[in-house]
Amino acid sequence: MTVTPPRTGADGSVTLPPARSGDAGPVQDGIGLAPVSRKFLARATLITAVLSIAGALLGLARDQALARLFGAGSETDAFLVAWTVPEFASTLLIEDGLAFALVPAFSLALARRARGAPGDPVRALVATTLPKLTLTLVGAAALVVATAPYLVEALAPGLPDRSLAVDCTRLTATCVLSFGLAGYCSAALRAHRRFLAPAAIYVAYNTGIITAMFVLGGRWGVRSAAVGVAVGGALMVVLQLPFVLRQLWRKAAVTEEAGPGGGQAVSLALVASVLLFALCRQSQVLIERFLASTLPAGSISHLNYAQKVAQIPMTLSLMLCTVTFPVVARAVAEGDMERARSRVERDLALAACVVLLGASTVIACAPQIIELLFQRGAFTAKDTAATAGVMRVYALGLLGQTLVGALIRSYFSAGRPTWYPLAMMAVGIVVTSWLGALTVRPWGVAGIAAANAAGITVTALLLLAGMRGRAVPVGTRRVLHELSKPVRAAVLATVAGALVASRFTTALPGLTAGAATVTVVFLLLGRFLDAEGLTPVRTVTRRLKDVRFR
Repeated sequence: MTVTPPRTGADGSVTLPPARSGDAGPVQDGIGLAPVSRKFLARATLITAVLSIAGALLGLARDQALARLFGAGSETDAFLVAWTVPEFASTLLIEDGLAFALVPAFSLALARRARGAPGDPVRALVATTLPKLTLTLVGAAALVVATAPYLVEALAPGLPDRSLAVDCTRLTATCVLSFGLAGYCSAALRAHRRFLAPAAIYVAYNTGIITAMFVLGGRWGVRSAAVGVAVGGALMVVLQLPFVLRQLWRKAAVTEEAGPGGGQAVSLALVASVLLFALCRQSQVLIERFLASTLPAGSISHLNYAQKVAQIPMTLSLMLCTVTFPVVARAVAEGDMERARSRVERDLALAACVVLLGASTVIACAPQIIELLFQRGAFTAKDTAATAGVMRVYALGLLGQTLVGALIRSYFSAGRPTWYPLAMMAVGIVVTSWLGALTVRPWGVAGIAAANAAGITVTALLLLAGMRGRAVPVGTRRVLHELSKPVRAAVLATVAGALVASRFTTALPGLTAGAATVTVVFLLLGRFLDAEGLTPVRTVTRRLKDVRFR
């Protein structure tokens, strides 16, 4: 059996051996060399979804605690300006940015270990990269601490209590280090096909924040939430560390044949294109906070609470895409573009159905949702009305958010740098900025939310239009036609759900009846229109009928 080792170029980039045309042999110890089965995808998706839902629910509990203890005033606005730091750190260091950079590196090291390379390539990778990354993160955290007053001034020039925002920003700066280490551990574990601990990190994170607010809130006020960010970030690392150490000291005996030909370079350009795209996308938050800081106190809080609730359907819709990303990358590496295209189109259809069902429920039952979740303590009925109105507008952009999250994985599935997604995200940011500046005065936070929805939708359409020549060649017209089916179902389901929910004077019955109406109408119309994303629902229904009549 011959093995082609990876080559290192003069610029430091690592060249991977080409993928084989056939299937790999048996997979041992979870190394991702062979194509994964549907059973594995289902199990991994279920684990990721369950723990992510748990983390999201704890995130809601965190926001409920923040609203109950501190309301939606200037004090909460100050903390939410500081919250920009963990929001950016999460995107760049745990999610898309660092993940796209480190997972391929660990995958290469695992492949070299499996082929019997001298020493242990995985440990060598850790020894080479982790100390440098840690020093970089420490320096970045120290820079945030030192420049906190200037950051607050740049993020929210109209904020009334800047000193409080500066204190919170300095406390949350610790997450630059902890999130970076947590993202490093997550990338290593996912490369080993270990999804349990990485999926549970936000459970630990939100637990730390909630505990800190209730224990320290009476004495330190909203600063306790910033302390919780520091504690929760440390818990994210502690949770994963034992699993990472176990994998580092675990040898795998897997062999792989290598075919002739060139390889694919993993270069700094790839890392730069991914990180810049993630940074550009996250800059939407900066625009929203900047514009909202000029509005009356509480505006930033209303926008934040609305986003946190509305984004839950988007998070759930992207679970499958997160798990199937390695499947698409494998197909592209093997040159099987038909398999990659089919997988991407199915993922887009399913993700669209999930997010549109959630968006319909959010729009139809917004007042009931916000009242049940937040209206207690310092969070008044007036805050509920304002937040619900913003949430309805923000939910209009959820389909665009989901499509961007799904499509960007296809653009980077080949492991090559591409600047098209960054350029299209920049176009969306320009649209968000201009529309936000025009609408913030007449419409307030609703104008900001509308600008956000418009900007991300423009980006999604541009990314979809550019797929054929730059990524997995999906059929653009076919995808748009398929997406129109759940969109039509969602519009009618939203109207029906809102009418039913409005018939009730209390929140819980209204939410229950409205959500049930939305679900029934959406599923019936989607099935009537033969929406591809509802195929799993039809499959389950068919199996239940088979069981019933046996």
